Amino acid sequence: MSKVYFSTWKGELINNIGKPEEEWEESAYNLPAQYDDHRDSKAFIGWDGVALFSENVDVIRLAMEYAAQYQEYSEACGRCAPGRWGGRILYDQLDKIARGEGAVADLDHLKEIGNSMKITSKCEIGKTVPTPIIDLMIHFEDTFMDCIKNQKESKHYRESIGYIAKITSPCSDACPADVDIPGYIEGVRDLRFDDSLKATRQTMPLAHVCGRVCPHPCEDACRRTNLDEPISIMALKRLGADWETDHGSEFFHPMEKKIPNGKKVAVVGAGPAGLTTAYYLAAEGIEVDVFEALPVLGGEVTVGVPEYRMPWDKYLQDIECVRDMGVNFILNHKVSQEDMTRFETEYDATMIASGTRISKAVRCKNEREEIQGYWGAIDFLDWVNLYEKFDIKTPESVQKQQMLPSDYVDLTGKTVACVGGGFTSMDVVRCAIRAGASRVVMLYRRDEKTIIRNTTYEEYHEAVEEGVEFIFHSAVNEIIDEDNVLKALVIDKFELVPDPDGGRAQLVKIEGATETVEFDYLVPAVSQSADLDFLPEDWNLDMTSWATIKTNGKDYMTSRTGVFASGDCEYGPMTIVNAVGQAKRGASVISRYVKSGEITLTDDEIMEDHLVKLKVYDKNEKVTGWLPGLPREHSAVLDTDYRKTNNKEVNLGFTQDQAMLEADRCMRCYYIAMVQA
Repeated sequence: MSKVYFSTWKGELINNIGKPEEEWEESAYNLPAQYDDHRDSKAFIGWDGVALFSENVDVIRLAMEYAAQYQEYSEACGRCAPGRWGGRILYDQLDKIARGEGAVADLDHLKEIGNSMKITSKCEIGKTVPTPIIDLMIHFEDTFMDCIKNQKESKHYRESIGYIAKITSPCSDACPADVDIPGYIEGVRDLRFDDSLKATRQTMPLAHVCGRVCPHPCEDACRRTNLDEPISIMALKRLGADWETDHGSEFFHPMEKKIPNGKKVAVVGAGPAGLTTAYYLAAEGIEVDVFEALPVLGGEVTVGVPEYRMPWDKYLQDIECVRDMGVNFILNHKVSQEDMTRFETEYDATMIASGTRISKAVRCKNEREEIQGYWGAIDFLDWVNLYEKFDIKTPESVQKQQMLPSDYVDLTGKTVACVGGGFTSMDVVRCAIRAGASRVVMLYRRDEKTIIRNTTYEEYHEAVEEGVEFIFHSAVNEIIDEDNVLKALVIDKFELVPDPDGGRAQLVKIEGATETVEFDYLVPAVSQSADLDFLPEDWNLDMTSWATIKTNGKDYMTSRTGVFASGDCEYGPMTIVNAVGQAKRGASVISRYVKSGEITLTDDEIMEDHLVKLKVYDKNEKVTGWLPGLPREHSAVLDTDYRKTNNKEVNLGFTQDQAMLEADRCMRCYYIAMVQA
């Protein structure tokens, strides 16, 4: 919340004109009153109104500069006459008034054009740009009339003023990688899959991955939801990547690689965060060496995400796209403390992107790693996927410990319990089905709604279809073994008891409901922790309470100058798109740091942070002017009885006709936000 001089944001009318600053009212919204650590904002103008934080703002110039941003955009778009011509008229008329040559009729013309654009423009950017401009003309009419009647310039017309603008959308704002979602959907609609892919790779190099295994938070912020159903955003994303791969094209990079600048960066880990860091640094002409402990590239997406969700040949294309930018990979190299010390002298910066590969314990009675049948989720998924994707056989030591009858994970006739409620646990239970288990159960402390929120609707229901049993509001109390061989689990049942003070409902154990159930395996998948033994002890890096590397969450530099961290090792287990978003920001900061030694954010990144706080999507907005009831397209999937016997990709993706129908549902909800700093 911030004090404002004047605001019409989201319909609030705060007018402190003529009042002393100490008596100014506060806005109900997180408006960007402070632009960054060094500058206060003087004004914010956007799709839903305008806010002034200072009385010393030239409101006519502010409106004119906002119209200028839209004119530049509308010229590039050119998809509708109201936007193309209306944008030019808005700017020209406002500039005419600001330079002291306006007439009273120009104000009426501006309002007429603005109101017409709000009704007839094809997309939201044309519908919303006139809103704050009309607000300023109405509430500061005296200021406009003073310039018109006296034929004088607006007060700051010729001054050098910082106006910083960003185009956003509700879906892009909700995407941790800030992907230009309307842009890549538009590419699909135009059957320009190369343009679609380039729009994705501006901020997300792993297009195959994020088109398949993203939890798509963007769909929760799709304005189409307010009308009927959200756009199938994730399914549309993979089309450009599939088109590139299936046609054997060269990689469609959205940027041209800059000439080498002599700077070098070391990256620890070749998972999504490491790959993303490497891609965008290499594009800046920086030499990048990526060190990976595993014998294969890709991190947890390779050895953790099953083939039926993320086919290796597709992920390999994402990896090769990064390599095509000139990145150097060093496999089978577990970075040591000595390496980290060496990196400081041999490289200009280091990015730690090592992930979290240690399965956490369930914390029940008699929980011991030496019990046969107790199998950590990460290790379980490693041996499933290394065999399925690379024909790497399970070592004899693992075969013996886990009572496997062969050199791969064969659970034929066995019963498996998994404790968890996220993507890792979902991968475990669905892989167990494919490994031949006769019964597979997921035990989860919360409810069905929560597990869907933690993963996706599709993932949960596909698991149910394949035969996975879910026991909600449950937890393992004790492991029962005979001679270190797991035999059964003691399972407690709970109920949700509402908080009388209105807080989160509490889980309370149901006395007398505890039962003992026979199982052959228990796979804990409650969370993972980071193995950070490679960090030099004398560095004394600041750590979080979760035993991950602490950064400020904005530029991703650690407490040691020149050492950055992103992804799971910085925040704990997170989604792929979150890791990519962090790494993209970190790479951007590093690209400037290695040249200047300074830690800075771009204006686009600063604005992105402001908009995330402000919240672009309004779930209570009443959407009008679009045809409602258009059904959401659904990709074909493999038949249940067939898919649970193999590891073929389950989701087959859209046909071209489906893709175009779904892309046509997109309302192209671009907005412009601008700050005067």
